[in-house]
Amino acid sequence: MTLDRITPYPLRVVPGRGRIDLDAAERAVSDLLIALGKDPDSEHLSDTPRRVAKSYAELLTPPEFDLTTFPNDEGYDELVLARSIPVQSLCEHHLLPFRGVAHVGYLPGKRILGLSKLARVVELFARDLQVQERLTKQVADWLQDRLDPKGVGVVIEAEHLCMSLRGVRAVGANTVTSSLHGLLRDNPTSRQEFLALTTLHR
Repeated sequence: MTLDRITPYPLRVVPGRGRIDLDAAERAVSDLLIALGKDPDSEHLSDTPRRVAKSYAELLTPPEFDLTTFPNDEGYDELVLARSIPVQSLCEHHLLPFRGVAHVGYLPGKRILGLSKLARVVELFARDLQVQERLTKQVADWLQDRLDPKGVGVVIEAEHLCMSLRGVRAVGANTVTSSLHGLLRDNPTSRQEFLALTTLHR
């Protein structure tokens, strides 16, 4: 098959995301330390505002990539599934991490996708302040809009530290969310196949 790249989507320009101001973030972390009764000028904490600002900038900035697709010359029409893609993000309610795995699959139409790009799309939306429900839907919608497959399915399983470290402290509890499009939503057989395959890793 001949490689056929589409025009790269400007992945760093995601609606709703502004430019990160590292200096302002450092000042905010310093103010937070003071509010928590800590001295940001102490020997142990003097570099903490810079480190925290840089770490949040890294966690909230997805890397750029080209969405590489290929002609589906062989007419492959069975499910393509990438299972147990590592996913980590930040809860927008508490700024604490949640992490787990994503299972992303699609039924090809006229084009197929480079497999690594399924993980790249997960990372694109995970590197943001998120709720798991929105993240799951964003990944599914993005693939449906840009790949035009016969169906898309996304399941994410994650443990939220805002639930396991504080409040109810339900250590080990996983939240499962799903988003389905096309035949993976409307056709009972295709839907069952996708959902069954996402549970085989257990």
